[in-house]
Amino acid sequence: MKSAKKQLAKSPALRSAPKSVEEYRDRIPDSSRDHFDKLHAVIRSVMPADAVEIISYNIPAFKRKRVLVWFAAFANHCSLFPTSSIIEAFKTELAGFTVSKGTVQFPLDKPLPMALVRKLVKARIAKDETRKPA
Repeated sequence: MKSAKKQLAKSPALRSAPKSVEEYRDRIPDSSRDHFDKLHAVIRSVMPADAVEIISYNIPAFKRKRVLVWFAAFANHCSLFPTSSIIEAFKTELAGFTVSKGTVQFPLDKPLPMALVRKLVKARIAKDETRKPA
């Protein structure tokens, strides 16, 4: 059995933060790369032209004045972080997926629900556009 110290030393969270989405992609497990690429592409396809890709909280995100959505890859799933209000608004459509307050997980053993991802991201963009400036 590996010691806790050795396990922590291999933890991706303890590596230095990636500087770009490409660098992040290079670090993810091979098993999730295809799903991650599809998730990234579908998010990008609905983003406004002025949205930029950044790394926020050590994961990829799209930002305008503020972060619109985050997304990430893990060994068994990819996640979209569209904020808790969007998760709540789509809770019926998200039945069957693992969700938390602000995250939806898409398992790697099932096709990525592209239309649903588009709807979630578009809803997040619309919500941001109606928000009053800080």
